[in-house]
Amino acid sequence: MNIYFSCSITGGRSDQAVYQKIVEFLVDYGHEVPTAHLSREDVLEDERVVLPADVYERDVRWVNECDALIAEVSTPSHGVGYEIALALLQGKPVLCCYRQGKTVSKMILGNSQPGLSLYAYESASDMLDAVERFLEQKSDGPNVIARE
Repeated sequence: MNIYFSCSITGGRSDQAVYQKIVEFLVDYGHEVPTAHLSREDVLEDERVVLPADVYERDVRWVNECDALIAEVSTPSHGVGYEIALALLQGKPVLCCYRQGKTVSKMILGNSQPGLSLYAYESASDMLDAVERFLEQKSDGPNVIARE
């Protein structure tokens, strides 16, 4: 399965270790993750040299080509919100994970769009279990795996 992984880059990298665990989990299970580089600690250095128009074209192409999108939304990001909306408008399943207790945009939490799943996690293993359940389930309605 081709999974678009979405996370904050310029908005903050305090959850980088979590990003890395998600990507490693997906790759270990044989999924294609074109955005795997976003989980790396040095991603800001790499992305600094890419022009904004190139990032936009690349990322939109990757969303268009993906089978599902998984986003870690504990750290607010305009780009992540845009990618989530784009995937949902295309009818792709989307999982938004966030650390329990974090303030998450009401545009995400209140969204009843079919295909959107939300998960407030307490630990990395808890979150990875939710990722696995998300990838296994088939649903055409809104899904709340768990809410805070």
